[in-house]
Amino acid sequence: MFCAIVAGRTAAFRVADEPAGVAFLDTRPVFRGHVLVVPRDHLVTLADLPVEALAAYFGLVRRLSVAVEIGLGAGGTFVAMNNRVSQSVPHLHTHVVPRTKGDGLRGFFWPRTRYADDAEARAYADQISTALR
Repeated sequence: MFCAIVAGRTAAFRVADEPAGVAFLDTRPVFRGHVLVVPRDHLVTLADLPVEALAAYFGLVRRLSVAVEIGLGAGGTFVAMNNRVSQSVPHLHTHVVPRTKGDGLRGFFWPRTRYADDAEARAYADQISTALR
């Protein structure tokens, strides 16, 4: 699924498309503006990411965590990655979730939401993408 998004065969609300990776909105976000960052190559776990790609990949994740805060006016972000266990898609991906004080997120068990429509999703993607520049 993520390989198809990277290749452009599957539509996604892209936030960034760079040599280090592609970032797009999660279709079932914890909070609106929840971004997934994936490397271009199909890798399953963090251990599969070549050492020489670490700085560029996590540099993109870092920049997106700042962009989510600025673009959405979030108080902070939750940045997370699962390796095999609880990894819903077998492709390395990093979650960047906008946070606000009192948002109700506790621990690692939280309900997922949906965007009202594509226009709402596009608006969130655009806000983050604009702040990334």
